[in-house]
Amino acid sequence: TGLGVDTTLVYRGQEILSRFDMDLRRSLHETMEKKGIKILCPAVSEWVRKTPEGRLDVLLSSGQTLTVDQVMLAIGRIPNTENMGLEGVGIELGKTGAIVVDRYSRTNLDNIWAIGDVTHRVQLTPVAIHEAMCFIETAFKGNPTAPDHDTIPTAVFSQPEIGTVGLSEDDAVKRFPDVEIYRASFRPMRHTLSGRDEKMLMKLVVDGASRKVLGAHILGPDAGEMAQLLGIPLKAGLTKDDFDRTMAVHPTAAEELVTMYKPTYRVKNGERV
Repeated sequence: TGLGVDTTLVYRGQEILSRFDMDLRRSLHETMEKKGIKILCPAVSEWVRKTPEGRLDVLLSSGQTLTVDQVMLAIGRIPNTENMGLEGVGIELGKTGAIVVDRYSRTNLDNIWAIGDVTHRVQLTPVAIHEAMCFIETAFKGNPTAPDHDTIPTAVFSQPEIGTVGLSEDDAVKRFPDVEIYRASFRPMRHTLSGRDEKMLMKLVVDGASRKVLGAHILGPDAGEMAQLLGIPLKAGLTKDDFDRTMAVHPTAAEELVTMYKPTYRVKNGERV
């Protein structure tokens, strides 16, 4: 769309980006549509046929037909373990072809280990690197170390960016009886000066009992950079009080993370109050 191409996104779920916080999903959806991207959900492509003019007709599950020049189909991925002879040596595989491993990345054969995407745990390059370092500690240094796949910072390099770490509001509400939500939406200074109407969203999800910060979610410029840094205090189990005691760097967008002193709302036993 930014290059002048008429773009339509067809998504099979009720809202784009499943497994992310709903506030981020809705805000990104709205911003993308403001940029001119058409978003159709829930829908999937039933078939694609070439027209006599050389274009493509795409029939959607909704009954709508799109006539387009190009179609890109993103259907996910599975472990690339075919034709490696794994079955021949007796390696246990999961139903998607993933190599089954224990918490220390050991397969069912004592002398074979597996790390990275082929194990179908978390398919991210930094996670594979972390698993490799844990493997070295376990196999060569006599220090059994299991990869920690909890609270992994994640970024989506959309426009605007998403940065997130920890639990979404929906996931936190399922696990904790008292959840505090701190939420701020504003125009970052760079957009104020340029005249752009794009807003930034910041959100903290906090356990009301322990005050532990369970999740941090950002939509806006440099959100990925912020998510990397937020991964440290969330991994360390710091509390909202620790955030509140931290001085803000002004003027920055990130200062909002340490200046949201009062909860926007609370969710007690699944009910918003």
